[in-house]
Amino acid sequence: MDNGRSAGLQTLVFALVAAAFTTVYITQPILPVLVGEFGVGIAAASLSVSAVTLGMALSNLPFGLLADLLPIRRLILTGGLVVATCGLVCAASAGFGLLVAARFIQGLFIPALTTCLAAYLARNLPPDRLNVVMGSYVSATVVGGLAGRLLGGYIHPPLHWRYAFVTASVLLLGAALAAARWLPPGARPAQSAEPDGGFIALLTRRDLGPIFWVPFGGFFVFSSTFNYLPFYLSRPPFNASTEFITSLYLSYLVGVVMGPLAGKLSNRIGNGLAMVGGSLIFAAALCLSLIPLVVAVLAALIGVCAGFFTIHAAAAGLINRKLTGARGRANSLYVLLYYLGGSTGITVNGYAYSFWGWGGVVALGCLVLLLPLVLGWREHRAA
Repeated sequence: MDNGRSAGLQTLVFALVAAAFTTVYITQPILPVLVGEFGVGIAAASLSVSAVTLGMALSNLPFGLLADLLPIRRLILTGGLVVATCGLVCAASAGFGLLVAARFIQGLFIPALTTCLAAYLARNLPPDRLNVVMGSYVSATVVGGLAGRLLGGYIHPPLHWRYAFVTASVLLLGAALAAARWLPPGARPAQSAEPDGGFIALLTRRDLGPIFWVPFGGFFVFSSTFNYLPFYLSRPPFNASTEFITSLYLSYLVGVVMGPLAGKLSNRIGNGLAMVGGSLIFAAALCLSLIPLVVAVLAALIGVCAGFFTIHAAAAGLINRKLTGARGRANSLYVLLYYLGGSTGITVNGYAYSFWGWGGVVALGCLVLLLPLVLGWREHRAA
């Protein structure tokens, strides 16, 4: 693939993935607003985020199978139309139940835009570029996550959060139509000479199976950190406004740099050691956030993003480098455990925050980070 075509492909991929992830986190910075507007509790309001991640977790395996059978353009067009339509339903929803239901359906179809695309990249890009390209893919998830949070809590005033769903739906529909029109068809999955492998076979491979649990642990902690951050900062001693809390999500920009950088770092020191380093930075940053100073929290969020996206990019690159086939299934398993970790983390930490406050979220996060730390060290020793 020449440089021009490669740049065009990466632009399409970046735009589509960023637009897809813009829809995921729209309500996260305005959870306190939803509590007041719909008269629900903190844990219930968090369903507007965890319902999306749960839907993504449940549908990743079916879409992983479809990614190995159907053309990428058809999957993207279907997913884009459904997710954009449900976004408009969210904008018009009068009840919290309808909002959560529409968010869940969005989650069910987002893997058509992300998991299937990851399998497409793994199948069509040369191995020597895969670590770096997967890092760029991770960077697109960062931009999308940041854009959704800014749309929900900053660009549109909090009392008009519904307009954020309209904006996100328009952006996603445009990106999906562009990808369906110009994304190269690539190798046909059904005609690939690669060996096949089922989900159980992938999970039970000694060199591969344990790595699937790295994204579970990493996103368990990361999603919880940013989900309960608005509650932590909106109360004493901070008493921060929604706009100020949302501006702190700009620390996400660290992930834009860390995605490709983590890929290059993994090429140099190994994916396992990169995961170990990311876990240690992540845990140290969580502990720093306990200091009741805005500057300490800001520094902590930068460290949280640097640590997490190092873990994420290293693990995603490692799994795809180990594969010789069944890439759709493998990437769907990866994303399944990734979002299952996120949904579980948000739910469990809802109770941790209710009983023990921010300190409970930090303590549980440090405990769960032992998972990517130990598995990363195990991979390093094996390598």
